[in-house]
Amino acid sequence: MTKAAELAKMGEVLTNNQIGGRRNIVYNGAMNVAERGTSETGVGAADGFFTCDRWGVYQGGTAGRLTMTQDSSGPSGFANSLKLDCTTADTSIAAGEYFAIYQRFEGQDVQQIKKGTSDAENITVSFYVKGNASATYAVELFDNDNTRQASQLFSVTTDWTRVVKTFTADTTGAFDDDNAQSLQLNFWIHAGSNLTSGTLNQTFNSNTNANRAVGISSFFDSTDRTFFLTGVQLEVGSQATPFEHRSFGEELKLCERYFQKHLGTADSNIYTTYAAHRWSNNIAFMSFPLRGIMRAEPSLAFKDKNGTALANSSGVGLVSGDGNHDNFTAGNVAFTSGHDGVAVFTINLDYNPDNNHAHNAYIDNLTRMDFDAEL
Repeated sequence: MTKAAELAKMGEVLTNNQIGGRRNIVYNGAMNVAERGTSETGVGAADGFFTCDRWGVYQGGTAGRLTMTQDSSGPSGFANSLKLDCTTADTSIAAGEYFAIYQRFEGQDVQQIKKGTSDAENITVSFYVKGNASATYAVELFDNDNTRQASQLFSVTTDWTRVVKTFTADTTGAFDDDNAQSLQLNFWIHAGSNLTSGTLNQTFNSNTNANRAVGISSFFDSTDRTFFLTGVQLEVGSQATPFEHRSFGEELKLCERYFQKHLGTADSNIYTTYAAHRWSNNIAFMSFPLRGIMRAEPSLAFKDKNGTALANSSGVGLVSGDGNHDNFTAGNVAFTSGHDGVAVFTINLDYNPDNNHAHNAYIDNLTRMDFDAEL
């Protein structure tokens, strides 16, 4: 590149406000945070979030299955990647089948794109990929507020490759300014004819499903297939700037707006400073501090420390001032709120709590609570 070309490129980057302040709209693009766990087998049977935070699975109809892993490999400058390893092939693809990895964004976090206005900005997506064989997949931006989308194909080889795709500004349909889903970033790796029988829609237009994943390979064509992804960046403008590395602590905090895992400790006293108070006869309430305000009212699941769902909440309970422990059995704990940074529970007790002693809430060392406010 000539000096003049370098200066012209820098000028475009500066004009589009890509330097100075936060550039990457993606959370956990380097796949460093994996609060749910580092490996999940049998992925493909249901939608959900399994390993790396903020990265979900969107699937339908496929018999293919894979193992999803936070892998300790990546291109230069990256310690981790999201690895998919096909374990069950699906070589007979029905029309309605599909499988994608995605991240969704709140409307209030994508207002800088100025979509739906005369000042709408181009959007550039960059990421690193590799596999154990050549393949072609699609990256898609989907506007959930206005049901518009655009997709572009990319190639995978056996070497780490940085892919850069720029999507032309869309002056139709603004993003809602709220905490609900507005924009979705999809990586299509498997799809039937319902998503592939049209003409690939490479610029934003009203959604037609047949145009969303035209020309892609099938990840599930062989149990030898692998796919690695990391360094995902979505930014305003026409240039892909260097990946915006954030500290682990900052990335974890950003992710905890959507998911938090709270583990008990060996001494069964994780929250000894948060009292559980008597409300009325045989009813009490207790509060646990969350690590910041979550996106919306979260759901709650009780699991063991390895992430397996528990049939009851017996690992959560009260410890009174005289040292007596009272565990809660199935159905006795009702989660009532958690959006504002504190999780509040009501407890139906089989005894009348003693008002003469403090009652502190605890989680035992075999139990964890998962609070989920994902989009």
